[in-house]
Amino acid sequence: MERLLLVCAGGALGSGARYLVSLGAARLLGDAFPFGTLAVNVVGSFVIAVVVTAAADTAAVSPDLRLFLATGVVGGFTTYSSFNHELLTFAARGLLPVAGLYLGLTWLGCLASGAAGVALVRWLA
Repeated sequence: MERLLLVCAGGALGSGARYLVSLGAARLLGDAFPFGTLAVNVVGSFVIAVVVTAAADTAAVSPDLRLFLATGVVGGFTTYSSFNHELLTFAARGLLPVAGLYLGLTWLGCLASGAAGVALVRWLA
């Protein structure tokens, strides 16, 4: 039960942070492109890579902290379902170049930030 509460608490924090990032991105950059979703998915890929690598390669992250951060906070923060919806909406509107750009930026951004997170922890350790 304690581990479930860790995930739930982390998920609440992550979801709230995702909402604030999405609002901020829309205010700063407009809402014609889902910059907020892109940002949380790229940042979330980096953070989960850091947490999981630090838990596996060092003693810096306990199993409970890993669960709270990776499953809870990052799980609530990232938004694959929103990404999927936005991508399909671009495609349905015939905006295939925009859909392709969004897909590519998300894929490359998440892959690169995840690799950077792993590299950072290994460099620090």
